[in-house]
Amino acid sequence: MAQTRNNRATVRGRTGTTMRRTLRREAPTVIGLLTDEQDFAAMRRYGTFTFDDHTVYLRQVEGLLRTLAAQGMHTTVALFDPEEYAEFCAASGIAPDTPAGRSRFTAEIAACGATVAYTGQPIDTLIPLLVARAVRQATWEYATMLLSGLGDCADCGQDIGRAAFDRASHLLLRTLEAAGPGTHHMVCSTPTENEQLLAALHTERETTGPAHLDSAEGAEFVTVLAVGIALDSHGGVVLRTSAPGAADRVHGWRLTGGRLVPLTAGEVFSAYCTDADTGDPVSPESGVEYCAGFDIGADEPEAHH
Repeated sequence: MAQTRNNRATVRGRTGTTMRRTLRREAPTVIGLLTDEQDFAAMRRYGTFTFDDHTVYLRQVEGLLRTLAAQGMHTTVALFDPEEYAEFCAASGIAPDTPAGRSRFTAEIAACGATVAYTGQPIDTLIPLLVARAVRQATWEYATMLLSGLGDCADCGQDIGRAAFDRASHLLLRTLEAAGPGTHHMVCSTPTENEQLLAALHTERETTGPAHLDSAEGAEFVTVLAVGIALDSHGGVVLRTSAPGAADRVHGWRLTGGRLVPLTAGEVFSAYCTDADTGDPVSPESGVEYCAGFDIGADEPEAHH
């Protein structure tokens, strides 16, 4: 009788272990990643952070990612910023020199910070993706803050940021409609007092139907364009279109008074073939046509703030 009870207990124990393993495979995992030497060095001031070589650390993280993927687990990599971590711990009353503190912060940034899903990428490929995602998010947050701080128009009482966002959305949709079928890559550049804001957008459009675009990229692009509209800055938009059997075409527009004014072919060539940092000329790409911007057919804005 006692033996039977022991057997049942053993079976229940094994069943519980199997269930927990099943649940573990279905629970997502988040890893906070220190992408550069400077951030890694900043974390070494904590005694519980036991790594002492950034290259070794990255290879260990890569090995862990591969192991988790082999177990069928979904893993997300988040950008771990030591300064933000210290601020988070101070605000939350958490001891920073603890694995638990780092784990809690990683969960926090996974919910609202820059992340990339691990799909088997080498660590050297994953890091640029993660950094680019962080830059995109920071740009969007800064642009959103600018728009939300503009307030209402003194003349009509309309929210300036919302009106600019609606106008930018209209301009983007009209540009994509007028661009026709193909693979489109758009870049919007908007100067502000403190930053040069950039947003990129990739779209696909079949012969019929609307363009297919990522909602996050679309929101970022529209927000940056809206800042240019609201601040009446000298921004611009460049569109590169690729289609099978044809050379890539590059078009450009200047943002003026809430409108996208077409650039000439010469202006597009000059803008595309000049180094933005040094002003030095850059050799034109082979197989690329530099074309004047086309009329996107957008109506005039009802009111310009």
